[in-house]
Amino acid sequence: MPLFCLIGRDGPRGLELRKQHRGAHLDNMEPLEKAGRLSYAGPLLGDDGEPCGSVIVFEAPDLASAREFAAADPYVTGGVFGEWEVLGTRQVFPKHP
Repeated sequence: MPLFCLIGRDGPRGLELRKQHRGAHLDNMEPLEKAGRLSYAGPLLGDDGEPCGSVIVFEAPDLASAREFAAADPYVTGGVFGEWEVLGTRQVFPKHP
């Protein structure tokens, strides 16, 4: 299945809203993790060490499905991200058999 990368950058109230929506965001990621379709998920950190966005690398059937998943994420719907995008990607390293 193809890999996609969601890159979200927090809006002005991102840190505040992130705390409110974190539980729902993690719940939203759980089915991907259980299905083995989540390669990486974690916050982007600003110079101060505080979260300022997120990167999520996951498998989806196609770009439209990946964008649909991202659009429904609580960090998107709850206004944590001021901007976000989903791009296709291809893993080169580490090498997999």
